[in-house]
Amino acid sequence: MNNLDEFYSRRPVLVTGGLGFIGSNLALRLAALGARVTIVDARTPGCGSNADNVREIASQIEFVERDIAEAKSFRSAIAESEVIFNLAGEVSHTHSMDFPERDFEINARAQLRFLTECADAAPGVRVVYAGTRQVYGPPRYLPVDEAHPIQPVDFNGVHKRAAEQYHQLLTRSGRLDGIVLRLSNVYGPRMGLHLLCQGFLPVFFRKILRDEPIEIYGNGAQLRDPVYIDDVVEALLIAGRTAHPPSVAYNIGGTAALPIEQIARIICSLAGTVAPVRREFPEELRAINIGGYASDCSRALRDLGWCARTSFEEGAAATLKYLRANWSYYQKTTKASVCALQRTEEALRSAVPA
Repeated sequence: MNNLDEFYSRRPVLVTGGLGFIGSNLALRLAALGARVTIVDARTPGCGSNADNVREIASQIEFVERDIAEAKSFRSAIAESEVIFNLAGEVSHTHSMDFPERDFEINARAQLRFLTECADAAPGVRVVYAGTRQVYGPPRYLPVDEAHPIQPVDFNGVHKRAAEQYHQLLTRSGRLDGIVLRLSNVYGPRMGLHLLCQGFLPVFFRKILRDEPIEIYGNGAQLRDPVYIDDVVEALLIAGRTAHPPSVAYNIGGTAALPIEQIARIICSLAGTVAPVRREFPEELRAINIGGYASDCSRALRDLGWCARTSFEEGAAATLKYLRANWSYYQKTTKASVCALQRTEEALRSAVPA
């Protein structure tokens, strides 16, 4: 989309979750466009926050270390913003099933508090929300369009759907101007490889970088349409500047739907390593497995002029190049964050009367 530099130059914008994978890439692009960037990030364990992601622009941005549930404490930053990119949240489907109350606090309750504060501090402000294709659940047909029934199979999908509805309700009432982007599997530089349970693509790249074989669960025939981070950032920027779009929800997926085994083989080939190996599908993951998925992004093309442009081969090569050069920032994968999640969940449960 043309004129992004003209639109964002010197424009005050706020990015929640700006130290995470998608948020940091967006912040870097916004800084390059000349925007006045404020990042809000609580550095919540397990959610991908990594200050090294924005080390290149640390002197160019304002940073607010707050949970979005505490939006009143940074009300002035909200009031000054002309576009808000709302990327804060937990993305792990597995964590949501293990720690459902924590997922509710992060992905639903905190969102409600944040959005109502936005509506009061900056009435009518454009808010672009990073949603998920997980809200659809197991596809009834492919490719999945925005009219597909909503039937999430995990708490993450349920709570992300609730957050979508908050954005849409406040938009219908005229208090906000919200757009929801339902993202497919996003990959690229600054992925949270140091985290557990963040999806199959971070696992694949982490194993390659550790010289470990990639493991495929089941027959590997399930389809996915991975979307490269640069294409996602472009979609976010276009959504932020498009006045009065006809719809409030848009699918954002990759250039092609590929079997998971083919995705694994492409990564292995680019890395010059051994072919992937197959494993039995873990029983604990069967309940939240949606099968194959492919996005119908024709609405985004029609209304926003956006389509993915980076093939998986191109994106995977760029991802490997970046991660190899910056591996020291992402290699420390431990279970410490999971222990922190457990403590948070226990504290939330103990606070609720029996």
